[in-house]
Amino acid sequence: MHVCVIGTGYVGLVTGACLAHIGHHVICVDNNEEKVKLMKSGQSPIYEPGLSEIMQAASLAGNLEFTSDLAAGVAHGEVLFIAVGTPALPNGESDTRYVEAVARGIGTHLNGDYKVIVNKSTVPIGSGDWVRMIVLDGVAERQMTLVGAGGFSGEEMTAPTAPDFEVVSNPEFLREGSAVYDTFNPDRIVLGSPSKRAIDVMKELYAPIVERKVAEDKSLPPVPVLVTDVSSAEMVKYAANAFLATKISFINEVANICDRVGADITQVAKGIGLDSRIGNKFLQAGIGWGGSCFPKDVSALIHTADDYGYEAQILKAAVSVNQRQRLIAVEKLQQELKILKGKTVGLLGLTFKPDTDDLRDAPALNLIEQLNRLGAKVKAYDPIISQTGMRHGLSGVIVETDPERLADSCDALVLVTDWEQFRKLDYVKMAKLMTNPVMIDGRNFLDREVLESAGFRFLGIGR
Repeated sequence: MHVCVIGTGYVGLVTGACLAHIGHHVICVDNNEEKVKLMKSGQSPIYEPGLSEIMQAASLAGNLEFTSDLAAGVAHGEVLFIAVGTPALPNGESDTRYVEAVARGIGTHLNGDYKVIVNKSTVPIGSGDWVRMIVLDGVAERQMTLVGAGGFSGEEMTAPTAPDFEVVSNPEFLREGSAVYDTFNPDRIVLGSPSKRAIDVMKELYAPIVERKVAEDKSLPPVPVLVTDVSSAEMVKYAANAFLATKISFINEVANICDRVGADITQVAKGIGLDSRIGNKFLQAGIGWGGSCFPKDVSALIHTADDYGYEAQILKAAVSVNQRQRLIAVEKLQQELKILKGKTVGLLGLTFKPDTDDLRDAPALNLIEQLNRLGAKVKAYDPIISQTGMRHGLSGVIVETDPERLADSCDALVLVTDWEQFRKLDYVKMAKLMTNPVMIDGRNFLDREVLESAGFRFLGIGR
């Protein structure tokens, strides 16, 4: 099938590359010329394990192209994915200006062929009808432009010229750091549309994935495909992320109680996770959730509820707990070091989660800000940020090039991101380099015995 993906962020680029990998002819469109040039050279503008290799292979096979020409992408695609960002506005509402611009642009370039326009961006509930309206506005603008330019007469413009298209909601459930794996091994595929024709097109598009032809375990049963109305599909995305964020905030709240009563949250989490009604995922206590999805999607759902006269109290509490949780590490540092002014604190990890270079709404940024306010000197080491030299959005922190340089002269270390390589650092050497070997494990990730035998005073969260 011929596919056009508009927007090459995490969702768009991974979607486009993976669809090309399974045999579709994909054109990815982005209005950033430098980014397009980089992708044409076979390089990924984002760090995502396995993505560069898939891009290069699909490009060599002739299945993946990159352009800044929206008209060419629209003309090419039977299926047009809108995969641009919808960042949160200060009031929590989703900023849909990029979706609007793309939808309008699609309308100005539609021809007479049938198209399925897919909302892959996380958009507010009810955006399916809104996108259709904006596409039709784009069509009308093109017709008016042609009339003004003498392209055809006003009488000709009144003839049946409505483009043949339908809008489908197809939310993504990709995890940064494992987005390629998630694309080929999804838990489910959700398709929202009242049109059987559009749904059939989407089922054909995803058939190799549904049938597990590219799955890690090909013996598994077919991927469940849930067909819903448009609004329900949009709500599935928000509800899923809001539930997971709330589950993390819940276990963090229990961890804070454990700290006060002498219980161990890791044992408590294991005990409740064995209950099949609860499950063991997203029960790792720590310093809170961040990234580009959870904060934005929870805020957007709260804002939607407010718009319709309902106060989403549980979701607001989840956000409040998370905001406080980010500073738990600072409280523990104050308990250990007392006055932080003049002390040096090292952060192990900066990104909001491992296997990504994403700093959006990362808890590390809150820690840096608070430690700076309290007069501490802050250093950090991150496997990706330290390698790439990325400094955008980072201030008030010295980014070191290796863990030993980070530990040198520190009064304490805080594990912020649970990168797998942090399990195997030379903690004996690092402890000797420190002024005061204290480790705050902000993810309950490290082995207490290993750290204590290396000479550290070790503190976890809820332990």
